[in-house]
Amino acid sequence: MSDNNTPKEGMPELNEEEISAKVGDFNDYDMNISEHISRSNSLDDEQRIKMLSPAMLVAKRFFRNKLAIAGLMIILVMFLFSFIGGWLHPYEETRIFYKKEIEVTTYASASINQNIYEEMKDGNVFTAMNKAAFILAYQEGEQTFTTKINSIDTTFVIKKISEDTQVLFLSTDVARANIVLNDYFYASIGDFVLTDAFESAIRKAVEEGVTSIEYNGVEYFIEATRRELYIRSGVEYAILTKNIYDMYDENAKADFNFKYAAEMAIAAGAAGFEANGSEYELEYEEESCTVYAVNGTDKISFADISELIITPRSPEIFLSVEFKDAIAKAMADGAESFTFTDETGKDILFVVEKKDTKYDIKTDTVVDLIDTYDSPSAEHWLGTDGSGMDLLVRLMYGGRVSLTIGFVVVLIEMFIGVIIGGLSGYFGGWLDTLLMRLVEIFNCIPTLPLYIILGVVLDTMKLDPTIRIYLLMVILGVTGWPGIARVVRGQILSLREQEFMVANEATGLSVSRRIFKHLVPNVIPQLIVYATMSLGGIILTEATLSFLNLGVKYPYASWGNIVNSVNDSFVLQHYWFVWIPAGFLILLTVLGFNFTGDGLRDAFDPKMKR
Repeated sequence: MSDNNTPKEGMPELNEEEISAKVGDFNDYDMNISEHISRSNSLDDEQRIKMLSPAMLVAKRFFRNKLAIAGLMIILVMFLFSFIGGWLHPYEETRIFYKKEIEVTTYASASINQNIYEEMKDGNVFTAMNKAAFILAYQEGEQTFTTKINSIDTTFVIKKISEDTQVLFLSTDVARANIVLNDYFYASIGDFVLTDAFESAIRKAVEEGVTSIEYNGVEYFIEATRRELYIRSGVEYAILTKNIYDMYDENAKADFNFKYAAEMAIAAGAAGFEANGSEYELEYEEESCTVYAVNGTDKISFADISELIITPRSPEIFLSVEFKDAIAKAMADGAESFTFTDETGKDILFVVEKKDTKYDIKTDTVVDLIDTYDSPSAEHWLGTDGSGMDLLVRLMYGGRVSLTIGFVVVLIEMFIGVIIGGLSGYFGGWLDTLLMRLVEIFNCIPTLPLYIILGVVLDTMKLDPTIRIYLLMVILGVTGWPGIARVVRGQILSLREQEFMVANEATGLSVSRRIFKHLVPNVIPQLIVYATMSLGGIILTEATLSFLNLGVKYPYASWGNIVNSVNDSFVLQHYWFVWIPAGFLILLTVLGFNFTGDGLRDAFDPKMKR
């Protein structure tokens, strides 16, 4: 029997120093081992702490994946940019920016009036139909015409003052005369009393070719034929003229009495006239006439009378009579421009451009224009869009909408898919067949044409943009759940026959607890992976619909409707900053969700080697 200290055959011989070193190494190793050996008799103290839980193992495998970490960082940045950035930025989502520019704009326009304007006496009524009857009678050279006033046939006599001015008298037949061999045989109508003096005045008027006379303060009109005379009395009813009355005082008004007296004076070439108890003087010019109100020895400019219509570019612009006179003078002289001194004493150059019978008065004007497609600057880091809104702000709020739609749609899909898939996979049989046929029906629906049809319907209904966003989420969620239902069904089919489910059934747990307490939680890892990877697809779908103008509507922004601006080829070629940032954000976000989904899939798979 050999000694235990005797080296065995084939083993190397060691001296004392080498043996001491080996023994020391063994003791150190033994001490290290003893430090890591738990001396607790329970399973939930040091031993459990020393072991990694399944969640920790998944997290460890996930964080080893660099692409997954990159995807997670991209998603985090997108959320901070969209939800925090919009709160920190000073501009609102729908704020429109303006810029001031000097441009040659039409300040006023002038033309020779071709229309007839009426001025009624004492609030008389004269409708468009009455005016049409007058114009027809005037064009045919008739002295009288009949029209309905307040549904009553009424005859008017036309008294011509000038080529462009006529006075209408409300007429009443008072007498008639038959002409036989130059003798007049008069007969009164109604209660009118004929006198020799009146008959002589009528005869004299006929011989002089006058169609109207004034007798005892009353205007009488004579309509003569070869054998008869018709004599009518008249009361002033309205004046119709092409002349335009521009008042120097905004509060002054040219009423019927003023216009009638002025037109009569102008037709007679008189130096003045009296109206409404006031005296006026006339100053004639080539194409116009100025009326001065006489107050003792003072003369005050009261009105300009001409056929020139001068209208401002907008109601906010007031054109003074002096300015209109300057325009009229420039037009009469054929000048291409003129200078006018405004109320502040500033000389302004105006250009006169003639277009057929119309004149445009143009000048350099400082105007507020919407700041569209402004290039990136310190004020707008990414420029402005076609509506004059800050693109960076629109991208922030558009990210909110796009990401919110993505997550809400995924939640709707998971809610429907888990219920349908869970019931189908657990019960099987006829219920499984029925639910899977339902899944196949939804899978066969052509979603893009359906979205287009629904978008047109929503456009026709003119819904509020906020309600439209909610409906878009519902539509995308209701049409996108079949994939999740199939995943849940497949997982539950493989899990329901395992030992822990047999134990659950043996303990008498209810069906709902078996499905949603024990089966569905085991499917959650696959659901998380599926949902994460489908988020990118949903964002792309929303962007596509908004690009086609069927999704999110103005004034709300989404990345898709921001990219919609490239429908204009000019914008596509010249304003890259409008559409490239939105497209880049869509690309980054979809990549981030795909990278994160791939990382989760690998982390949840225990067969993956790391």
